[in-house]
Amino acid sequence: MWVYCDTSAMAKRYVRESGRAALMKALARHRVVSSVLMPVELHSAFSQRVRDGTLATIALPRLFERVAADRQHWTLVETTKEVLAEAEALLEAHPLRTLDAVHVASARVFQRRLRVPVMFVSADARQLAAAAREGLTVESLD
Repeated sequence: MWVYCDTSAMAKRYVRESGRAALMKALARHRVVSSVLMPVELHSAFSQRVRDGTLATIALPRLFERVAADRQHWTLVETTKEVLAEAEALLEAHPLRTLDAVHVASARVFQRRLRVPVMFVSADARQLAAAAREGLTVESLD
């Protein structure tokens, strides 16, 4: 099985917070897929934590190195016209933020293309609810 990690899920791999143990268990058992935007979102999230004082500036380069090394083991779904069209439809049907819709759309497109089961993991309740209503298996990390 594949595990689709949105950014809120994957951040738990690098920063100790609630849900980390469940994520690490899922990562040990499954292959990872996400949007090509997820590594960019991780950089943004870590940089924001430095700005708000919840992460030491000195930790940032090491986190970026770990993300770069791990990225080689992830399958990243390109943000194609198909993914964007799916995201637009999701935004009409569910109360999602833009990038949350792109993540759900990426998981659905990946599952449809490869005809493989995908478990969508996230710490975002709204995103999980939309993913479940759209037929994805979900796991909450919060």
